[in-house]
Amino acid sequence: MINDKTYTWLYFFVGITYLSGLFIAPLMENDAIEYATVAMRMFQEGDYGNIINRFDDYLDKPHLLFWLSGFSFSIFGISDWAYRLPSVIVTFLGAYATFRLGSILYSKDIGKLAALVFLTTQATILGNHDVRTDALLTGTVIIGIWQLAEFIDNNKIKHVVFGAIAIAFGFSAKGQIAVLTAGIAILCHILYLRKWETFWNWKWLVGLIVFLLASSPMLYCYYHQFDLQPEKLVHGQHNVSGVKFIFWGQSFERLVGDRSFVDNPDYFFLYHSFLWAFLPWTALALGAIFQKLKSLVQLRFSYQKNMEFLTIGGGLIVLSIISFSSFKLPHYINVLFPLFSILTAQYMIGLFSGNKTKSIKSYLIILYVMGVVFLILLVLLNLWSFPVDNWLLALLYLFILGYTILVFVKKEKLFRKLVMGSVVLISLVNFILHTNFYPKLIKYQSGSELAYIAKAQSIPLENMYFFGSFSRSFDFYAEKFIPEISLEQLNSKSKDEVIWVYTYDDGIEKLKEAGIVWEKEIKAEHFRITTLNAQFLNPGTRPESLTYSYLLKIQ
Repeated sequence: MINDKTYTWLYFFVGITYLSGLFIAPLMENDAIEYATVAMRMFQEGDYGNIINRFDDYLDKPHLLFWLSGFSFSIFGISDWAYRLPSVIVTFLGAYATFRLGSILYSKDIGKLAALVFLTTQATILGNHDVRTDALLTGTVIIGIWQLAEFIDNNKIKHVVFGAIAIAFGFSAKGQIAVLTAGIAILCHILYLRKWETFWNWKWLVGLIVFLLASSPMLYCYYHQFDLQPEKLVHGQHNVSGVKFIFWGQSFERLVGDRSFVDNPDYFFLYHSFLWAFLPWTALALGAIFQKLKSLVQLRFSYQKNMEFLTIGGGLIVLSIISFSSFKLPHYINVLFPLFSILTAQYMIGLFSGNKTKSIKSYLIILYVMGVVFLILLVLLNLWSFPVDNWLLALLYLFILGYTILVFVKKEKLFRKLVMGSVVLISLVNFILHTNFYPKLIKYQSGSELAYIAKAQSIPLENMYFFGSFSRSFDFYAEKFIPEISLEQLNSKSKDEVIWVYTYDDGIEKLKEAGIVWEKEIKAEHFRITTLNAQFLNPGTRPESLTYSYLLKIQ
């Protein structure tokens, strides 16, 4: 078993990993930087009621991420880490809730391991530096499920109140998926426990009222921004209701593919996304799912002590439902990770307590293979593709790598080696990615790079315009929303007026064709860094994959 001292060391590694991710600069396009600019506008203008995406009304994600990040900006200033901070805090609160829920369903040992599994899944780590709405959604939903499970266990009204507030926050972070996930998980719990009287408990009505009250700030803002202003053109339509959208349209449009939401109709897309997203625990999670389903079938779903249906029922049913969506992205499954983490931890503790040495050795072999693959990838990315050029970092990497190898080769109890090896390995991988790979990769995000240059050279932003296309990363790091300009406006400017134009390769060609000349040109390499390919990763062929962005001084 894992003792408290070992847990302390493991959480130290996890904490360092998250801390290094907090300070990756700059933020990556597209979603993270888009949401950060929305929050920046709220903070700069003091208008937290309207969601504006650059200069347009925004009706997609609800308010919570923007509110929390805007509030963080008001305390710490506009920065990438201040944008991420609220999501990281809620993630760790979600880990605590995972511990508490695991303790209720099984034991404290399982709860402690479940929290560690949750924090060290690859998608959870990724979602706390490439921050979207999912970290807030995941943390608040598992807090809600924990509190409602407490309510079912002891019937105390405070738990239904806190649970309703947490789920309302999840609803205010990403919409109906919060209610769906929590609702199905708790329904599965009640059905398995056969607590039929719970359905008629009047305290649920209190929970519903609290949920609506806690959701009311978000609902009021939607009502004020859209329902009271039917003349607005939103998604190509007038008379758009923001309240109706968040209760129905947001998820339904993705489900059926309305409003161009057709990304990947493959029903199994989220299932095979799980294979990488839940690393390094994927093999154990699959074993846990198989074992739990087998046990439930053998028992014919009859109630047994130390058995539960909340995690596997909630996880698999919700996964099956969202897999029908015509629009799917890998991070959609993150909200289920606390449930699968508890399931995985229970399975792992079962292997230990059942003295199943052969199974543990099999999972260790998988971990060893994974470690070799990860090591090869780290070498390719950080010695070949983006070589480490800081000798202090290089020494630190070697020290951490040596410790990781020591964990694997040291004579140790198999179960401890499995847990420690998994945590240390994923921490090593992400720490190196956070401190070398991502910072060098994001230098090819030209918007933020040109914003740094514009600030360093004191280029007057009040005379800056986008031509042809805009860059949200330039907006964020310039801390100003830059308007767009047309050829007609450029041609009609006075001769003594000096302006700066941000444009791309195609914009340069249009300006040349129009006979517009410039006296100064600042150029930055550009690549869409969220769509990596072999040509870009290869230093020898990278120049062929690049385009360019420009700052042009036109007089």
